[in-house]
Amino acid sequence: MVLDEIDKIILNTLQENGRTTNSKLSTMVGISAPATLERVKRLENLGVISSFTVLVDHEKLGYTITAIVNITLNLSDLSSVQSIKEEFIALDEVVECYQITGGNDFILKVLGKDMRHYSEFINNKLTQIKGIQAMNSSFIIDKVKEKKKFIFDNAKSYVLSKKKKNKTGGR
Repeated sequence: MVLDEIDKIILNTLQENGRTTNSKLSTMVGISAPATLERVKRLENLGVISSFTVLVDHEKLGYTITAIVNITLNLSDLSSVQSIKEEFIALDEVVECYQITGGNDFILKVLGKDMRHYSEFINNKLTQIKGIQAMNSSFIIDKVKEKKKFIFDNAKSYVLSKKKKNKTGGR
């Protein structure tokens, strides 16, 4: 399936404001409200729209430390990679986790209230996970760019892949 111009307008609009009404969307794209709703539902079912969410400013809630933690696994424990992933997922302080290539095996984005909270997380939780050989923390001092929106090029054609729908998101 290929995204057409109407799909791109719907996606760009909902990325800017997920609360845009179906009525307003239909006016913007020039088709009926039921047809617009059908398109949104189709984009959800195809996994193009993975979720509708609210972004929370964690600093306003007292979480002032953001760390990027590079993790290297013990080569003799590579059979337990799935269980290590599950342990990372279970940690509330970990807000993002990526398995990567190169010198490290994982990158974690970790939130903490302060340095003491972060230290307790490292000492009482992260270092308790079997299979971690090394970790290195870097702290965010300034957010230069954080892009949540995918920008569609109107001149480009987007063909949807057959990749399974992401089950981590939700409405």
